[in-house]
Amino acid sequence: MSVYQDEIKNAVRTVENWPESGVMFRDIMPLLQNKQIFRKLIDSFVHRYQGVKLDAVAAIDARGFIVGAPLAYELGVSLVPVRKKGKLPFDTICQSYDLEYGSAEIELHTDAFKVGDNVLVMDDLIATGGTMLAACQLVKKLGANVVEVAAIIDLPDLNGSKKLRKAGFDVYSICQFDGL
Repeated sequence: MSVYQDEIKNAVRTVENWPESGVMFRDIMPLLQNKQIFRKLIDSFVHRYQGVKLDAVAAIDARGFIVGAPLAYELGVSLVPVRKKGKLPFDTICQSYDLEYGSAEIELHTDAFKVGDNVLVMDDLIATGGTMLAACQLVKKLGANVVEVAAIIDLPDLNGSKKLRKAGFDVYSICQFDGL
């Protein structure tokens, strides 16, 4: 648990009925715009992982990049972007996953990790867990280890963190919001 958990959670804006009726969208933009809270957010992750043997942060397109990049820099490890299909220019491996309405695919470069690398998979939010699980599967396909899955926000009512744990991955989030 982060000592800044309450401050970070209070900086997240809830937008009702967006992008559709009944959805409570958790907007991290106010958190990022507040320089003190943004620093506390990054510091929270740094404090959690500074003693952990990591080789890379795998940051998920696109909001995962926002937290993953400064975290990788502070920890002195590499940053590996997990991109939406068609965005990487070199040889890739691809993993599909289900969305609420259809499916999508994400990719990694085939040389993103060395066998045995220890990787933290990072995104802004865990909802249904599909994107995170697909990213973890890509990391494992390349022979690397997923040390933990991390996000700013967990939405436990959507069961994503439960799905990730059931698949054998440790999960960490700074704050949780109930509801959709």
